[in-house]
Amino acid sequence: MKKNILDLIPFVIAACLSAQAHGQQTGDIVALPLISGWYNGQIVRYVTTDVSDRKAAQDMGANYVPRLVNAISRQRQPGQPGAVERIYSFVNVKQGGVLPSLPAPIGAANANLNYSPLWQVHKVTWLPGKQPHVLKSEEEVLAAEEAGQVSIEKTDIVVNCPVVFSAADGPLPHVKIHLANQDPEP
Repeated sequence: MKKNILDLIPFVIAACLSAQAHGQQTGDIVALPLISGWYNGQIVRYVTTDVSDRKAAQDMGANYVPRLVNAISRQRQPGQPGAVERIYSFVNVKQGGVLPSLPAPIGAANANLNYSPLWQVHKVTWLPGKQPHVLKSEEEVLAAEEAGQVSIEKTDIVVNCPVVFSAADGPLPHVKIHLANQDPEP
């Protein structure tokens, strides 16, 4: 009998944790501004909640979280996994950021081990005399740099920007999206 009770402990703990997680949902809703960007030629949408740089946090209407910069691993070798991904943010033209990875699919079934909602900002600047156009993938950004059209500056700014919508998968489960313009191009 004692052995049977001990065997049930993991199941009881799991049930309590599951009930606790579901019990925290209140039905209350928060509205956050969506930011449009690009991934492999498709529109994505994400929210920005936290930023490691005070001025950037103020500009983005986000929490200032200086500790986010600690997510950047200075000792990491190329090819080693880390906590942050790159995001390409455009400085002198209006265009949505470019992300090199997404959750795939969006939600609990995500199998993309490269995705992280923590992004290290890489500032992209169109060079003088070059004709700006919308870049919709990391490959396009890097090709524009190689062609001498843009410069890319790696910063120490880390932003927490979870992706909540992709053209391929739709919205994150339980997320309701209201678009002011039904087809905004980032």
